[in-house]
Amino acid sequence: MRFRLSREPDAPDLLPALLATAEGLTPLVQALPPDTALADVRGARRYFGRDVAELAALVRVRTLALHGVVCAIGVGPTPLIARMAAREARFGTTVTVTEDGLADYLDRKPVIALPGVGPATARTLCSYGLDSAGRVAAAPLGTLQRILGARAGRELRARAHGIDPTPVTPDALSRALSAHRAFDRDELDRDRRRRALLSLTEELGARLRAEEQVCASLQLTVRYADRSTTVRSRALPEPTAHTRALTAAAYGLHEALGLQRARVRGLVLRAEGLRPAAGAAHQLSLDPEDDKAHRLEAAADRARRRFGAGAVVPGTLAA
Repeated sequence: MRFRLSREPDAPDLLPALLATAEGLTPLVQALPPDTALADVRGARRYFGRDVAELAALVRVRTLALHGVVCAIGVGPTPLIARMAAREARFGTTVTVTEDGLADYLDRKPVIALPGVGPATARTLCSYGLDSAGRVAAAPLGTLQRILGARAGRELRARAHGIDPTPVTPDALSRALSAHRAFDRDELDRDRRRRALLSLTEELGARLRAEEQVCASLQLTVRYADRSTTVRSRALPEPTAHTRALTAAAYGLHEALGLQRARVRGLVLRAEGLRPAAGAAHQLSLDPEDDKAHRLEAAADRARRRFGAGAVVPGTLAA
């Protein structure tokens, strides 16, 4: 079962409250910032003697009554299907996909609806006539691997069959930080998306340094006008909290997606693999520009602590 929150853009972070509500039903709750949680309710069904629809309704009522926010909930036999169902659900409703109806549900889905399939991959698959999840599921594994590569072809075929062995991992919230930007309209301009990414890395870098933490990888989620998403991750060369390194990694993730004509409505950047900065190894650099960038960054952090978060912004954002 997967939940999404509806809240005002400037509202406080309510994800911890959603997690607490879901944890009243099951301890297997995973945070998916900024506004989503994933819960394994198989044990809760037996314990409470309720079906999944009743448990979903209970979560919706509790979050509305206790926190004044509305949930959209997707239910499925695997985390992948729950994520897809949650994207279709309107706020205040639940979309349920049963195991018996799984094949029919996937058969009619466009291939871009599968998690992990972005516009560039979808265009490639459609050029071979593989424009739906059903056609991908029916295609020979060797064909998919020749088109996408061995690993990507194998993973895509599993998704097209609804297979997702990923477990629900509790306590993910404490090991990650995320920031998000929503666009008022379909954003086709590459430079504006890069400006949004720069603001995200500035925010994450400042938060990491303030908490004296570093991150080992970044995850970029791109949300499109049709409510589909693409998620990509990249490990950093070394754990860091420096904005310059985070920005380079974020730009690399963005460019790799090939979003030339994509109608983007939002970006979420997540810093993962958090650990204390004091215990992180750091590769020495002889580049004087790196040393200068770190000194400027430290000065900017001091100004933000004294005068507020908006005291210092990159010239690209201020323009």
